Amino acid sequence: MKRSLLLSLAAVGAVAYPLAAIAADPIRVGYPMILSGPGALFGEPSLKGAQMYVDEVNAKGGVLGRKIELISRDTRGSADEAVRVTRDLILRDDVQFIVGTLTSAEGPAVSPIARENQIVFIAPITKTDQLTAPANLHPYVFRTASTTTIEGRSAAEIVAKWNVKRIGTISPDYAYGQDATKAFIEHLKKIKPDVEIVDQQWPKLGEADYTPFINAQMGKKPEAVFSSLWGGHFVTFAKQAVPLGYFKALNHNFVGAGEAGSIESAKAMGPDYPVGIWSNTYDLFDWPAGPPAHKAYIDRLKAYTKQEYPSSWPITGYISMQFLVEAIRKAGSVESDKVSKALLGLSIDTPIGKQTIRAKDHQANRGQFWGKMKMDPKYPFAVMENVTYIDPAPFMD
Repeated sequence: MKRSLLLSLAAVGAVAYPLAAIAADPIRVGYPMILSGPGALFGEPSLKGAQMYVDEVNAKGGVLGRKIELISRDTRGSADEAVRVTRDLILRDDVQFIVGTLTSAEGPAVSPIARENQIVFIAPITKTDQLTAPANLHPYVFRTASTTTIEGRSAAEIVAKWNVKRIGTISPDYAYGQDATKAFIEHLKKIKPDVEIVDQQWPKLGEADYTPFINAQMGKKPEAVFSSLWGGHFVTFAKQAVPLGYFKALNHNFVGAGEAGSIESAKAMGPDYPVGIWSNTYDLFDWPAGPPAHKAYIDRLKAYTKQEYPSSWPITGYISMQFLVEAIRKAGSVESDKVSKALLGLSIDTPIGKQTIRAKDHQANRGQFWGKMKMDPKYPFAVMENVTYIDPAPFMD
């Protein structure tokens, strides 16, 4: 009887030990992101923001008593590579959640993988409406980024106030560029019916020589131009356009979506930035009207990155991880089905204010900062003036 009791206790101990070990395992989150090429200008700081939040959470004991481990992979800006590394993260690294992708080709390509594996996927940057369109929506896909509809309509509201009628566009020829441009044109014609679209240029994503597109557009003499060139793509375009007199010919009536006003783009161009244009960004290190929570975040970001003027893109990774952690906490579980349900209607206090993921389309009410770019003697790069955080609510449906 004593031997049986000892065997029973040993068996319990053998079971208890692996259970305790499992409970102590980290919560693994895969972060597929562009970390090379022109897109790395935004991808690397996004990853850094996600890691910063993870470090903050882990320093406080993690979530549900477990630390978080962020595992990144370079998608190289390719939808095929994004699918490959995501599958690898799920099957080899045994991640429990996916947060990431940047382009509007990558996000929609990864979403079916999340559905197939029943794993929560949060897109912190991908904007194309196609990601969460009714035909593509499923229980495991969520977005904490803005959308092409929000961005295009916001830009149209700006251009509608200008005394211009002849409008041109230049955007990358893939889902993001096409969708953002379509939203811009449709909304602009709705609020300013007398405008005329006189030219549209569609360089491929990653184009190295924009000169033919620039010359062709200048030949059509638009009075204003909308663009959704982003990251290193915008930098390359602008560096080629400035010496051709492109922005001067437009009287700087150029509105650059795609975060052309981000500090990453401004730093990359330095004194060559085409000041006077209007643009947007996800965050500002010098937001004049920002709440105390934003200033505190910027102070932490400066310390974390050791940058006097921190990047604007870490906020994308930071907020996406905030949503995930709060959903895990709310669900009291790391099971995807439970976390997925917890994300529906979830509101969190972010560094830029309260944000909510809508239950009906899994979309966060994420707006952006818009303003006119200028040089300021305090900084060695262009910064934004007349800063406005445009509320996305009127443009989400």
